[in-house]
Amino acid sequence: MPRTTIIDCDPGTDDAVALWLALGSPELDVKLITVAGGNVGLDRTTANARAVVGLTGRDIPIVAGAERSLMAPFRAETAVHGNDGLGGVVLPAGPPLAPGIAADAIRDLLRASPPGSVTVIGLGPVTNLALAFATEPALVDRVQDLVLMSGAWSEGNITPAAEFNAWNDPEALAILLNLGLKVAIATLDLTFQAKVTPAVIEGLAAREGGACWRAALAILRALPMSRRMHHEGFPLHDPCAIAWVIAPDLFGVKEAEAEVDCTTGPSRGRTVIDRWNRLGRPANLALMETLDAPGFFDLLAARIAPLP
Repeated sequence: MPRTTIIDCDPGTDDAVALWLALGSPELDVKLITVAGGNVGLDRTTANARAVVGLTGRDIPIVAGAERSLMAPFRAETAVHGNDGLGGVVLPAGPPLAPGIAADAIRDLLRASPPGSVTVIGLGPVTNLALAFATEPALVDRVQDLVLMSGAWSEGNITPAAEFNAWNDPEALAILLNLGLKVAIATLDLTFQAKVTPAVIEGLAAREGGACWRAALAILRALPMSRRMHHEGFPLHDPCAIAWVIAPDLFGVKEAEAEVDCTTGPSRGRTVIDRWNRLGRPANLALMETLDAPGFFDLLAARIAPLP
């Protein structure tokens, strides 16, 4: 049976590809999309979510949420995503936002669901999810899986210590890491294995598809090459979290324990991940460590190309 799914996101180029992957996958029954303002500000991330979903023709509630983190404003990342968040790729305007506030909508859907039945996927700063669970923690029992793209066990990509999503709201991430759930997490160390090179893009482009596939390819072609990858390619972060839910055999996973630095110094947002149980603490992560990259890109094409 398809999984009842909530996706919390901040589109963003890689969020757009992740949403198309989710909406093209029969394993997921996406009931709700909630939006925060992480990558390019809430006015743009909500418009982008609406456009991405609208291009699929699907009727899914999209609800706006946090314009800032629990403690500070979000910092946008326009150098990667462009001022519009989609790398300059223009999509038709999507359907209007559903009324309400993201945290309320998340709680409403969870309350109406049986225990252990909802997959919750976070692709951006997790402010909306933290607000939902902090204000009604009993709803954790409705969650089947909590899956995040966040953090790193090595160096960061927004500061030397921190990954972008974790750094933008470490307090919110700390709330989720302490819910008593084992959080499945795709860190930078994992997503950098989803390396998009010009050769990968041209290989994908050999497959014909609908408007969503053409838009996804246009976004991939618009993204800048990564300095950290010696300008040979760039990582495709958020679709990894979706892929783990629908094709877990593509991943090598191990249990680990993590906490996040919520101080105000240069380590703020660092995820301290104990991969070898040196501290002897109970695991709170299902840590994605390895990725079958060719299988991952095959999955993207197989699921997104048939969309309208």
